[in-house]
Amino acid sequence: MHSLVVVSHPNPNSLTHAVAHTIMAEMKGLQRSVELADLHREGFDPVFTMTDVDVHLGKSTLPADIVAEQKRIEGAESLVLVFPIYWWSLPAMLKGWIDRVFVNGWAYDDSSSDKLVKKLEWLPVHWVALAGADMRTYARHGYFGAMKSQISHGIFDYCGAKVKTSELLVGDGPEAHLQAARGLAARIAA
Repeated sequence: MHSLVVVSHPNPNSLTHAVAHTIMAEMKGLQRSVELADLHREGFDPVFTMTDVDVHLGKSTLPADIVAEQKRIEGAESLVLVFPIYWWSLPAMLKGWIDRVFVNGWAYDDSSSDKLVKKLEWLPVHWVALAGADMRTYARHGYFGAMKSQISHGIFDYCGAKVKTSELLVGDGPEAHLQAARGLAARIAA
């Protein structure tokens, strides 16, 4: 099994990175192949430009950087996203990666007016969000449910990818987050 772990945080010493690296280390210990996509370190450009609009409309071919990201995903048997929550959602870098990589014709096909074709039905997805607020805040305002609708349904279900894990790590402290990451790695590897 090969997993692609995508991390989105500008600070390589952050708890977000520690969680991503813990997941990777545990999976490697379980004899699983793991690749890290550190969007900030790699300098991924998340800006959706007119070129991306033309790609969406079928008027242009995919840029090389997007083809490379799609090949990374195609080479994986599971996709793991690890990110901090910014304003109750994905960080802009990760949202831009999704906007630019999960494109019409590759992740889905809506060229027919009759039916949407979901092209990523083979891809299990696991996402792990690190929260700055406690679970009561998320529950009281419905934020976690809203995130699950937006990410799991609005993005991945639209493409046919099955979200196997949607994990919210709340203010239980760094060691609790790392322990949760170890358990998540075992579930992904299974």
